[in-house]
Amino acid sequence: MPVTGKHLRWLLPVVLILVWLAVGGGLGPYAGKLAEVSTNDQAAFLPRSAESTRVLDAGRAFAAQDSVPVVVVWTVAGGGAAARQGAASEALASLAGAPGVVGTPSPALPSRDGQALQGVVQLRSGLGDALPGTLDRVRGAAQEVPGTRVHLAGPAATQADLSDAFAGIDGVLLGVALVAVLLILLLVYRSVLLPLVIIVGAVFALGLACGVVYALAERDVVRVDGQVQGILFILVIGAATDYALLLTARFREELAEGRDRFTAVRAAVRRSAGPVTASAATVALGLLALLLSDLTNNRALGPVGAIGIVCALLSALTFLPAVLVLLGRAAYWPAKPGRTGHPVWSRLAALVDRAPRRVWAVTLAALLACAAFAPTLTARGVPLDEVFVDDAPSVTAQATLAEHFPGGSGNPAVVIARADRAERVVRAAEDTDGVASAAPVTASGRPGGGPPRVVDGRVRIDVTLEDTADSTAAEETVARLRGAVHAVPGADALVGGYTAQRYDTQRTAERDRTLIIPVVLAIILLILVALLRSLLVPVLLIVTVALNFLATLGVSALVFERALGFGGTDASVPLYGFVFLVALGVDYNIFLMSRVREEALLHGTREGVLRGLTATGGVITSAGVVLAATFAALAVIPLAFLLQIAFIVAFGVLLDTLVVRSLLVPALVRDIGPAAWWPGALARRPEPRP
Repeated sequence: MPVTGKHLRWLLPVVLILVWLAVGGGLGPYAGKLAEVSTNDQAAFLPRSAESTRVLDAGRAFAAQDSVPVVVVWTVAGGGAAARQGAASEALASLAGAPGVVGTPSPALPSRDGQALQGVVQLRSGLGDALPGTLDRVRGAAQEVPGTRVHLAGPAATQADLSDAFAGIDGVLLGVALVAVLLILLLVYRSVLLPLVIIVGAVFALGLACGVVYALAERDVVRVDGQVQGILFILVIGAATDYALLLTARFREELAEGRDRFTAVRAAVRRSAGPVTASAATVALGLLALLLSDLTNNRALGPVGAIGIVCALLSALTFLPAVLVLLGRAAYWPAKPGRTGHPVWSRLAALVDRAPRRVWAVTLAALLACAAFAPTLTARGVPLDEVFVDDAPSVTAQATLAEHFPGGSGNPAVVIARADRAERVVRAAEDTDGVASAAPVTASGRPGGGPPRVVDGRVRIDVTLEDTADSTAAEETVARLRGAVHAVPGADALVGGYTAQRYDTQRTAERDRTLIIPVVLAIILLILVALLRSLLVPVLLIVTVALNFLATLGVSALVFERALGFGGTDASVPLYGFVFLVALGVDYNIFLMSRVREEALLHGTREGVLRGLTATGGVITSAGVVLAATFAALAVIPLAFLLQIAFIVAFGVLLDTLVVRSLLVPALVRDIGPAAWWPGALARRPEPRP
């Protein structure tokens, strides 16, 4: 049978589907393999140029190999801890040489109230899956001390709890997100096949993204941790679904006009490619702007997220059209494809047309009222007892440690200084307000009890703070401590440690926001100008999504403090929220205004606003609900950072789709009229009579 042009037009869709099936089958498993190249060691995500990072690098020379401490805490009801000090020290000493243990553990030291003991065991860094077993071994040895209750605190215990929190990221999180999206799509389309096709396309895009990220992470080109991995999953699923919703809406319109499947797909892709590509570019370039950050975890998210967005775009513009060609009208079975535009959106468009000034004035006032609370959002970091949404063993242990010992026990400030100035540095540290004690680290790896260990002419001095290491008071003490030891002539002293890392992260996050936010706004403005061939409308859209972001922060501040009881947010939360909300919020305005411009070229600005809002109202709202649901799925991971990001993005996207894009933007453009397209040619085109 001869091959004709009729047969050839089926060839490309079939080839594309086979290629994506190969991608899904070959790269899909990498979604579960990303954990193999991920690190949840928070020390790896510090400001690159900060003083605490330099201390961390210099401190490695004082250990035979990289190590992370676990603090063993024994509590004795009614006192009598001193009587068990010998048994506790013997229990720790028995761990010397055990798998995963570095050096000789410290002896047990009693608390002043006589109700607790503490000792430190250094564990080898990078234990990975062996860390829980090593901690169980430490706990088992400590439980040999009769009449005591054992707790494990310190960085190693916190790291184990973080690993537990991220354990279900490639199972529970992905499953919850996909089920939520599928249910929403079933309600939106009232069909069986199309939601499944969209879900499969999103999963294929995620598999491709994970395969690329895995290959790059394995070669140390990008860095991945549990947070980045979770956001990648959500971002790809949400973006791929959003782009698919826009494309299938145009396909349905073309079918309703009576066109055959090939013509309908070509027209849908042609009319959707511009807005979808511009949307993907805003998000991808906005994420890449995070490369300007000095925080390593911010820099890690930038390229990883951009890779995910590009893969979502490829799937939406290749796999989905190919499947639509094969399915045709059957994609909407048992429903029949008809024109888009629900009566609700016709009535809303009529309201905007009838009283545009009143509509935008009321919505603007409501958004400004919410934005007034934005300055109350505290982004000074999350205290250790709020890092985990649920109670974590390391948090309980740290609270027990702080109850019986100085607040900074187990997390000392670390000073690296010249050995010939060590005594003066110790005195300067001890004279600093907020410092409980200071002592050089000896050859045994413990502070005090012998001559200091000298490495390359420098010593390490551990400084115990009076306040808990994650408190604002401790950060203020670190600032005073730096001033005191920096003033010692010739000491070349540097101050690091957990509290200093928090302090440096906060300062760096403030600097990042000042630098990156204007860059993201400039990138988005340029994309909007190129897409809409106007200057005034892009500026208008930028202002409205920025206002939406501030209003979201205001509501979040109230919810976090009064409903959820958070004492603050992670230092990176406002920046992440801005990048996601502004870039994704502009997406929906791109979808709306590109359709408004298309209609305005044929019918004038007034009619263009009405037709554009009516045609896109349902699909854009559905896209917003899908994206909000996918980001809300981050709340299944019991970490305050991801819960806060989930709420900010989910609430902000809904506020943007239901208020900003549905009411504020159309009303402003309707009120301004053709001048909104200034200085483009559309601004000078006479407005047709109603």
